[in-house]
Amino acid sequence: MQNSISKYINWSKTIFTVLLLATAGTHFVSAQAAAEKTAIGTSKTWGTVDGISVVGLVQGPSAAKADLQIACVFEYTEGDIFNPPALPKELNGMVHLDEALKGIITEVRKKGQFKGHALETLLINPPKGSLATGKLLLIGLGNRNSFDADLMKEVGSVAMREALKLQVHTVSFASDIKDAGIDSPTALVAENVVLGAFDAYRVQLYLNSQHLSDKMKLKKLILLAGPSFFTVAGGGIQEAISKLNTK
Repeated sequence: MQNSISKYINWSKTIFTVLLLATAGTHFVSAQAAAEKTAIGTSKTWGTVDGISVVGLVQGPSAAKADLQIACVFEYTEGDIFNPPALPKELNGMVHLDEALKGIITEVRKKGQFKGHALETLLINPPKGSLATGKLLLIGLGNRNSFDADLMKEVGSVAMREALKLQVHTVSFASDIKDAGIDSPTALVAENVVLGAFDAYRVQLYLNSQHLSDKMKLKKLILLAGPSFFTVAGGGIQEAISKLNTK
């Protein structure tokens, strides 16, 4: 009987120690994650490609300053940008965009006027003072349940082609995938957007050299990221820049 009690006490001590270590580890990870958050407004030029500055910015799409803001949305489901798994309002750039435009994004999605099919686009001219940008372009991401990061290469290409058509000097891009509650590979998404964008840019650059297109005015591509994802996204952007500059 005494041996059984001793074994039980030793076992209890072991379990308590494991739980204590696990709890301490959780607090450490949480503290580390908090410490790694980047301040809103932080901006960094990760590099240049073909004379275009590629910039990272911690900012929401409604507040980022550029000639053109690009934002991405999935096919509509009721309340999808407001309810979990979407990020809470204070962290959700798409909610801020929708509110700044008095709900027009939700309205056209709900009515089926913009379905959000993969690579579908919709150009909006925001009322003066509603957004920090001159124009807003929505790009569809398709079905949220079948999202694949490879799609972002095509999204990046579409974004660049539309920006060049509009003859803008600066374009800001928000994937809004994390905002929508999708656990996407941040670095790969950012890398693919940049790769796709410059694949399209270089096609237009070639056409321009053959006198088959207008002169391109783009000087800066800004990629937006949340405070928790700035550094990780930057790694993907730098990887893309490295690949593009060795081609």
